[in-house]
Amino acid sequence: MQIYLAATPESSQEAQKFCRNLAHVAYRIGEDSVLLRQSLLLQTRGGLLCVSDRDAPFIDRPEALRDAVLRECGRRTYSGVLLDFEEAPRQDRLAFAAALGSALAASRRALYLPESYARAAQNAVLLLCTAISGGSFSQYLQESAARYGGASRLALDVQRLRMDFRLPAHSGEGDSLSSSALEALLKDASPFFSQDLCARYFTYTQDGCAHFVLFDDAGTLNQKLRLGTGMGFAAAFFMWPEVQDIAAPLFEPWRGRGK
Repeated sequence: MQIYLAATPESSQEAQKFCRNLAHVAYRIGEDSVLLRQSLLLQTRGGLLCVSDRDAPFIDRPEALRDAVLRECGRRTYSGVLLDFEEAPRQDRLAFAAALGSALAASRRALYLPESYARAAQNAVLLLCTAISGGSFSQYLQESAARYGGASRLALDVQRLRMDFRLPAHSGEGDSLSSSALEALLKDASPFFSQDLCARYFTYTQDGCAHFVLFDDAGTLNQKLRLGTGMGFAAAFFMWPEVQDIAAPLFEPWRGRGK
């Protein structure tokens, strides 16, 4: 399994101390389907080009944008592209992803796409979110691999859980906790490890209401990586701001390891 750390140009030097493979969060889509780039160090080479569609206009020239991405990959020797697309799939985004996927496959580069874009590019690797709050994590990975034709077509989109659920939690959705809020709660907590969820948890009571807190640390994230590796998942992605405080224990076991 290849492990990538998504980082902006401002944080890339610090992030690369812990993970050699970066997804460079430095690209977005401008008017007239232009590829816009933040300031990158001249020596930036290798890793992945990461392009966001946040606040992006309609992609009216998907082939022109595809060609611009390919040129940048050649210039920076990127081994592939991560499409960090947050919006629900639209026809213009799907057309661009399909055009890019074919071109990258021809140049032996990888394309990583959100799971919601599964129909856009047959050769793409789909990002599977790891932040589940119910059921079995291992079974979730197995069922996803079966659905998409094998684990090698999937990558782990590792999102660090820090959720507070009011009990009974009928919807399965909780409130996100900041790092400081979780630390405050942990002072009076005795966490347990859930083998099924592959995460830590504890309960507490506030104002007569019972709460269930589910969270990840370096140990649980490493366990998720081990499960994905054992099943043959292609890659795993982390966001630098989410794991900056646990980077050393998180990435140390994987130093020097490839796929």
